[in-house]
Amino acid sequence: MLAMQRAVKGLRLKPKLVLIDGNRLPLLDCAAQAIIKGDQKIQSISAASIVAKVTRDRWCKELDLEFPQYGFAKHKGYGTAQHLAALQLHGPCKEHRMSFAPVRLAFENLSAT
Repeated sequence: MLAMQRAVKGLRLKPKLVLIDGNRLPLLDCAAQAIIKGDQKIQSISAASIVAKVTRDRWCKELDLEFPQYGFAKHKGYGTAQHLAALQLHGPCKEHRMSFAPVRLAFENLSAT
């Protein structure tokens, strides 16, 4: 939700309507509409989804160079068995999202030892 707020706030022009894929809306200072399965129904949401995925995949390849022990180039940040095992073994790196439960648990487990 915070990322969506920041993205909209960072736009040069204030949008008349923000279309969001899903069933929840962030607090915005403009009109917004949540659309379940929006990426299957609305071309602009579908395009944005593709851009976001390609951007994340490229970022994960870069992260893999800095943190090869996690295998970011392979799992692209998804919570695969390999990724979760690496979290348990190494704990999270600075780029892991602590609000994601498996990352938080790995951090807590590592801190407890």
